[in-house]
Amino acid sequence: MKIHLTLKSSNVKTGPIPVSTQSRKTCPPECPMIRDCYASSGPLAIHWSAVTDEKRGVSLPEFTQAIATLPTRQLWRWGQAGDLLGEGSDIDVESMDRILEANRGKRGFTYTHKPLNEKNLSWIEKANREGFTVNISTNSVRHAIETVNKGPQAPVVTLLPSDHTAERFERDGVQFRVCPAQIRDNIDCSKCGLCALPKRPFVIGFIAHGTKAKKVSEIANSY
Repeated sequence: MKIHLTLKSSNVKTGPIPVSTQSRKTCPPECPMIRDCYASSGPLAIHWSAVTDEKRGVSLPEFTQAIATLPTRQLWRWGQAGDLLGEGSDIDVESMDRILEANRGKRGFTYTHKPLNEKNLSWIEKANREGFTVNISTNSVRHAIETVNKGPQAPVVTLLPSDHTAERFERDGVQFRVCPAQIRDNIDCSKCGLCALPKRPFVIGFIAHGTKAKKVSEIANSY
């Protein structure tokens, strides 16, 4: 399985930071957007397919070497498309441990829909302790609250329907904040960095947008 590293993303929301792309095979069937992912359309879809078919990308050792040579404190995103290494529901902890090692001194962050079984959650919590921020992806405000209340030692993000308007809000004692890059033209991931904070006291919400907005809104309203 190959991994592709783009050293300077051209995505306007991400900003010019390094981003990786992994195989579609890493996506867990539990993800409700597995057939409607934002990465399944446009130029990113073509790139993602090429990485999945191993026509683009490098081996894990080559990838980790590239990450290890990034500047100290460099913010970078694992998985503009794809999930944590490991086919389907399981995290390949040995391979992801190599990512942790390469990330030391850097500020890698990502999101995962892998199920929170004992093995997966143990590694996710380990990653957050060791400086690689893994955000647990949830599918609605209610789902986010349920996840936070279970007490994982990891930050949480969630989906919000396209008609959501509040920038910050509280629900059942849980604080929420909308992704700043979605509501301010002069902000992107490179200037924000909230998703790379493992101990932040709020859930980050992403408002459904683009060609998949209707489907994502349905998911956000149904969970």
